[in-house]
Amino acid sequence: MSFTVAIDGPAAAGKGTVSKAVAAHFGFAHLDTGLLYRAVGAKTLASAHAVDAAKSLVPKDLENPELRTQTVAKAASDVAKIPEVRAALVAFQQSFAKRDGGAVLDGRDIGTVICPDAEAKLFVTASPEVRAQRRYSELLQRGAEVTLEGVLADVQARDKQDRERETAPLVAADDAILIDTSELSIEDAIAAAIAAIETKRST
Repeated sequence: MSFTVAIDGPAAAGKGTVSKAVAAHFGFAHLDTGLLYRAVGAKTLASAHAVDAAKSLVPKDLENPELRTQTVAKAASDVAKIPEVRAALVAFQQSFAKRDGGAVLDGRDIGTVICPDAEAKLFVTASPEVRAQRRYSELLQRGAEVTLEGVLADVQARDKQDRERETAPLVAADDAILIDTSELSIEDAIAAAIAAIETKRST
């Protein structure tokens, strides 16, 4: 029996952490769909054609440790604007969503485009300043040489690009439950997500 949880939101809002915890709690499979676009972006940085890269993507490509870099993140945002790339990755995501035993998918267009019929939809967000601080701390821990101002500018630019793209822009589904993590601990955010999904499962 399948049960699909769609979790959307902007960069560094905490949706990945929430999604992993939700999947572990319910025993569902988890897919970070952003990694699909990062994997395609990484291939384009190595001179591959974006659409060809999307069509030839295999699960092993998602294990590349370089996918979390800022350079790849920018490339991912660029390829995500290409309708043919998105189309090539839709089937991969929709198949994953319908797997037996339940699935959690997190991204930017899961509840609106990929799985509009998902049994539970969440939109995890936070203020740009809070998200920039989180990403800045994360990058420093990895040894990156960045400034908070620069990271904030990157976050705001990514938000603008994601929200204004013509194909599958970042927007909360009408029936998504909003979780603002700006002033929540990660534990409270996870608890809120689990409670929302429990409610959906019992109805």
